[in-house]
Amino acid sequence: MSPIPFLTGQFLLAMPGMGDPRFAHAVIAMCAHDEQGAIGIGLGATIGGIGFHTLLEQFEIEPGIAPDAPVHFGGPVEMRRGFVVHSLDWSGQDTIDVAGRWALSGTVDVLRAIAAGDGPRRWIVALGYAGWSGGQLEGELATPGWLTVAGDTALLWDTDVTDRWSRAYEAAGIDPRLLVAGSGTA
Repeated sequence: MSPIPFLTGQFLLAMPGMGDPRFAHAVIAMCAHDEQGAIGIGLGATIGGIGFHTLLEQFEIEPGIAPDAPVHFGGPVEMRRGFVVHSLDWSGQDTIDVAGRWALSGTVDVLRAIAAGDGPRRWIVALGYAGWSGGQLEGELATPGWLTVAGDTALLWDTDVTDRWSRAYEAAGIDPRLLVAGSGTA
């Protein structure tokens, strides 16, 4: 059996019938994955009642020209920690380039830059993240539950959050309505 390739810069999609309701219809932008573990930011659902301006207010940052965009459910780990998945046209003190497809920043400098109009052209804000220890994600991928697809940036920037999961499946040539939640035995 060949090893599972690392998934940095790809999307992880929850399969129909995902056992964990926190990940139902999840679309996770994989931002780092190696033998030590993996981290991804969920971009398939927003958090009701929290907009970008609310986050800026908590840091005493004037919203400036920034729209009051929805805040995404990044994952169940460290829900009080924020991340910005953004275009590669801006870089701050902690920004990481994710396989040349998008960037990830997690410090307040990106929030200030967005509010001032000096930040990345395209961005998505999320609270929390999905994380796996070394080998854990590989174990999960060996059982039904997740599908990996190419990290097409159109899914990030040009697809509404409510359509990301189904559009990602569609781009992979799969109709998720035809998938079953369980597997049989022979």
